[in-house]
Amino acid sequence: MAAARPVRVRIAPSPTGDPHVGTAYIALFNYVFARKTGGKFVLRIEDTDQTRARADSEGMIFDALRWVGLTWDEGPDVGGPHAPYRQSERRQHYVDHAKLLLESGAAYRCFCTEDRLAKLRVQQQAEKRTSGYDRQCRGLDPAAGRDRAAGGEAHVVRLKMPLEGPITFKDQLRGEVVRQATEFQDQVLLKSDGLPTYHLANVVDDHLMEISHVIRAEEWISTTGIHVVLYAAFGWEPPEFIHMPLLRNPDKDKTKISKRKNPVSINYYRDSGYLPQALLNFLGTMGWSFGGDREKFTLAEMIEAFAWERVSLGAPVFDLKKLTWLNEQYIHEMSLDELAERFIAWRLNKDYLVKLLPLAQKRIKKLDELIPLTEYFFSGDLDYTPLHAEMGVPEVTPVDVSKALLAFVERFEAREGWSTEMIEQEMTAWTEAVGWKVSHAKGLIRVAVTGRKSSPELSAVMAALGKEISRRRLRKAAEYIASGGKAKQ
Repeated sequence: MAAARPVRVRIAPSPTGDPHVGTAYIALFNYVFARKTGGKFVLRIEDTDQTRARADSEGMIFDALRWVGLTWDEGPDVGGPHAPYRQSERRQHYVDHAKLLLESGAAYRCFCTEDRLAKLRVQQQAEKRTSGYDRQCRGLDPAAGRDRAAGGEAHVVRLKMPLEGPITFKDQLRGEVVRQATEFQDQVLLKSDGLPTYHLANVVDDHLMEISHVIRAEEWISTTGIHVVLYAAFGWEPPEFIHMPLLRNPDKDKTKISKRKNPVSINYYRDSGYLPQALLNFLGTMGWSFGGDREKFTLAEMIEAFAWERVSLGAPVFDLKKLTWLNEQYIHEMSLDELAERFIAWRLNKDYLVKLLPLAQKRIKKLDELIPLTEYFFSGDLDYTPLHAEMGVPEVTPVDVSKALLAFVERFEAREGWSTEMIEQEMTAWTEAVGWKVSHAKGLIRVAVTGRKSSPELSAVMAALGKEISRRRLRKAAEYIASGGKAKQ
């Protein structure tokens, strides 16, 4: 029997937005398993999708994971023996390995244009057939393909997936997983710009970084068959696969957690006053049982008690009420000195007050007026009931007002940073798009983000509140308006 490989696990987030609680959830189980076994925990940045990658996102991922209490042994910011740890800096590895697959006949060059593929999709839809690549270039003579590529003709490299039969792999939580070859297309491995797709980069990097266990969310089960075929094509031993259950919303259908039903950014929980150890503890209860009825435990205690046998494949519900309850337990058990330090670090610090004072200085006569004037800067969700009459726009239905407010929130999804100038720019563009009076548009946003009919300059207020709190309040206000004032506050 071959000796067990040293445990090496990784978390591989994409820097395409705010740090997601799902990233922290999967990172936690990778971290705990590595510490339990004396292994290594690697952070790798999967930034090959340059159209969606954001310059500020990588730093936010680092900050958010460290805030909840997770550190890594190797990564872009700490180095390591398998550097570089950003996929955008590993391009030659993917090109070289794609060539190996072409030479072995496990992959082929595809010269189909976007226009042809688009027409193919339309035809398949018209004929009510499953959409997908028809493998037109699979039978192309490799020598002819080399010549066309050498002549500069645009192409991608595709993997030759099996045409029939089962594709199987073992999942440590589920046992043997069987998929049929007919479920898969010949996947693109290398795009026409020379950058890899997720599948090639993932497999090559996991092999070169000697990853022993791939611990990730269950949504990747559907594509693991592709990775298994790739490992076989390279002649490599695949890692062990462990697919954790997805986090779910607390709705009747237990849908996958989403920003429209639950805050998903780690920054929201930090800015709303949740303690990092409470959030990490809460994530540890998602699909895993400490034992008995115990729900409150430290990271060290989780490592000590950890075993995969305690993972449940049921849908773990990301319930804010439970998280708030856990947070309460931690707060109540703190010494007064520690609690004071937590409050100061959270909001009662000079850096945060300096953001607020320019907004309040000309509006107060005495110091005791500061806190009442800025109260909404120190709270989370707002109660809109007293301002019900203000939560609308003349001659616009509540449903349309709600949709417009959500459209305003969406304007910030693809934007980097969070500044007064950017907020004002988007607010102006949104106001023009909806066609409302400026006073009505800004009045609605003002009530949504402050719970008041008057405030300092709105874009400056939102900038000081922060991106996550502002977006959360706008979504809650939209929910309140759409429900006719019946949404839970």
